[in-house]
Amino acid sequence: MTRAVFILTLIMFLFSCEYSNNKLKRKRPESNSYRFEDPNKWLAKYAKDTALLRIILAVNKTDSSHFAQMDSVIAPVDISGDIAYYLPFPLSISYLKKINKIIFFSYATQTFATYEKGELIYTGPTNMGRKKDVTPTGLFFANWKAKETTSTFNDEWNLRWNFNISNKQGIGWHQYDMPGYPSSHSCLRLLEKDAQYLYNWADQWILDEKDNIIVNGTPIIIFGNYDFDAPRPWLQLVANPRYLDITKAELQNQTKPYLNKILLEQRKRETFYSGSKELQHPVASAYRVNRYIKIAAR
Repeated sequence: MTRAVFILTLIMFLFSCEYSNNKLKRKRPESNSYRFEDPNKWLAKYAKDTALLRIILAVNKTDSSHFAQMDSVIAPVDISGDIAYYLPFPLSISYLKKINKIIFFSYATQTFATYEKGELIYTGPTNMGRKKDVTPTGLFFANWKAKETTSTFNDEWNLRWNFNISNKQGIGWHQYDMPGYPSSHSCLRLLEKDAQYLYNWADQWILDEKDNIIVNGTPIIIFGNYDFDAPRPWLQLVANPRYLDITKAELQNQTKPYLNKILLEQRKRETFYSGSKELQHPVASAYRVNRYIKIAAR
């Protein structure tokens, strides 16, 4: 037992060191400004550089196939930095330090971010619900996931890396076309790399044999509003590079109403896996994480 504890402690220490080193390696661009570009001319220069392509797709909230079809796009003048510096979420939020994992989706900026104990871990673009199928806002939890599934809204839609967050409404995130504006039927569309990352990073719910939730999954907060009748807001970055910035205070205000619920669910998960008697359940030994009731995926 002592040997196992030592090995586990060593692994956690090495991981934390690697995590700290990764944070230090995050490169800040020398300038913070944007300009309009012709997408095809930009692709002719930089299409083979996957890091640069990832940044410009994130800035324009689109995928590579739709990017090439746009009349104009915006691009950072200095695109040598880490992707986090081109998206609106703050790098660190002390208010979130007690939360092991949390995901934010911003409707106004069409971006998402994951945090671990208040530190930004991963961020990227999203295309959320269109005007007549608005994605609901508020607190959600990650439920069940499927590497590949068919939408019950339209059986011709193949959804990859699907992770449900509202079982009755059939809402979740997954990889699908991203034309560069809110276009889904309430779901949160992602680029495939981002969808796969969240699929592996987020925790699912834990159910008993009667499909009752014992422990909720990773918390998700969806917030903000999108003006569907106005030009795409990120185009404003050319005039004001800080136009889309999400402040620490804003994320604190969005989280505060749900903090107690998030921490309660976090303690349930920690207690469940620790085997403590504080969360004894009659079918705890036979719990299932992957069991779900698939209602819909949009």
